[in-house]
Amino acid sequence: MIGTIIGAIVAGLIIGALGRLILPGKQNISLIATIIIGIVASLVGTFILGAIFGYGNDNGGIRWWFWIVGALLAAAGITAYGRVTNKPV
Repeated sequence: MIGTIIGAIVAGLIIGALGRLILPGKQNISLIATIIIGIVASLVGTFILGAIFGYGNDNGGIRWWFWIVGALLAAAGITAYGRVTNKPV
Protein backbone atom coordinates (compact mmCIF):
# COMPACT_ATOMS: atom_id res chain seq x y z
CA MET A 1 0.00 0.00 0.00
CA ILE A 2 2.74 2.49 0.95
CA GLY A 3 4.75 1.45 -2.10
CA THR A 4 1.78 2.19 -4.36
CA ILE A 5 1.31 5.64 -2.85
CA ILE A 6 5.01 6.46 -3.16
CA GLY A 7 4.99 5.14 -6.73
CA ALA A 8 2.00 7.34 -7.61
CA ILE A 9 3.74 10.40 -6.15
CA VAL A 10 6.96 9.70 -8.06
CA ALA A 11 5.07 9.03 -11.30
CA GLY A 12 3.03 12.21 -10.72
CA LEU A 13 6.21 14.20 -10.21
CA ILE A 14 7.71 12.87 -13.44
CA ILE A 15 4.51 13.31 -15.46
CA GLY A 16 4.02 16.82 -14.03
CA ALA A 17 7.62 17.75 -14.83
CA LEU A 18 7.21 16.46 -18.39
CA GLY A 19 4.02 18.49 -18.70
CA ARG A 20 5.89 21.61 -17.57
CA LEU A 21 8.67 20.91 -20.07
CA ILE A 22 6.16 20.74 -22.91
CA LEU A 23 4.89 24.25 -22.15
CA PRO A 24 7.05 27.19 -23.26
CA GLY A 25 8.27 29.75 -20.74
CA LYS A 26 8.14 29.77 -16.95
CA GLN A 27 5.11 28.32 -15.17
CA ASN A 28 4.17 30.05 -11.93
CA ILE A 29 2.87 27.04 -9.97
CA SER A 30 4.19 25.19 -6.95
CA LEU A 31 5.83 21.77 -6.86
CA ILE A 32 2.87 20.34 -4.92
CA ALA A 33 0.43 21.57 -7.59
CA THR A 34 2.68 20.05 -10.26
CA ILE A 35 2.69 16.68 -8.48
CA ILE A 36 -1.10 16.69 -7.98
CA ILE A 37 -1.74 17.67 -11.61
CA GLY A 38 0.73 14.96 -12.70
CA ILE A 39 -0.99 12.28 -10.61
CA VAL A 40 -4.42 13.23 -11.95
CA ALA A 41 -3.09 13.36 -15.53
CA SER A 42 -1.49 9.95 -15.12
CA LEU A 43 -4.71 8.42 -13.79
CA VAL A 44 -6.82 10.00 -16.54
CA GLY A 45 -4.33 8.92 -19.21
CA THR A 46 -4.35 5.37 -17.88
CA PHE A 47 -8.16 5.37 -17.89
CA ILE A 48 -8.31 6.72 -21.45
CA LEU A 49 -5.80 4.26 -22.87
CA GLY A 50 -6.81 1.25 -20.78
CA ALA A 51 -10.54 1.43 -20.36
CA ILE A 52 -11.67 3.27 -23.45
CA PHE A 53 -9.19 2.08 -26.09
CA GLY A 54 -8.24 -1.23 -24.46
CA TYR A 55 -4.49 -0.66 -24.74
CA GLY A 56 -2.75 -3.09 -22.43
CA ASN A 57 0.88 -3.18 -23.67
CA ASP A 58 0.80 -6.92 -24.26
CA ASN A 59 4.35 -6.96 -25.65
CA GLY A 60 5.87 -5.83 -22.36
CA GLY A 61 8.54 -3.19 -21.93
CA ILE A 62 7.96 0.45 -21.11
CA ARG A 63 4.42 1.71 -21.55
CA TRP A 64 5.41 4.73 -23.62
CA TRP A 65 1.87 5.72 -24.65
CA PHE A 66 0.83 6.06 -21.02
CA TRP A 67 3.73 8.45 -20.34
CA ILE A 68 3.13 10.47 -23.52
CA VAL A 69 -0.61 10.86 -22.98
CA GLY A 70 -0.04 11.61 -19.28
CA ALA A 71 2.49 14.35 -20.09
CA LEU A 72 0.15 15.94 -22.65
CA LEU A 73 -2.73 15.86 -20.17
CA ALA A 74 -0.46 17.34 -17.49
CA ALA A 75 0.45 20.20 -19.84
CA ALA A 76 -3.25 20.84 -20.41
CA GLY A 77 -3.90 20.63 -16.66
CA ILE A 78 -1.10 23.09 -15.87
CA THR A 79 -2.50 25.52 -18.43
CA ALA A 80 -6.01 25.15 -16.99
CA TYR A 81 -4.68 25.61 -13.45
CA GLY A 82 -2.90 28.80 -14.51
CA ARG A 83 -6.05 30.20 -16.07
CA VAL A 84 -8.26 29.33 -13.10
CA THR A 85 -5.85 30.84 -10.55
CA ASN A 86 -5.03 33.85 -12.78
CA LYS A 87 -1.33 33.01 -12.75
CA PRO A 88 0.41 33.40 -16.11
CA VAL A 89 1.44 30.07 -17.59
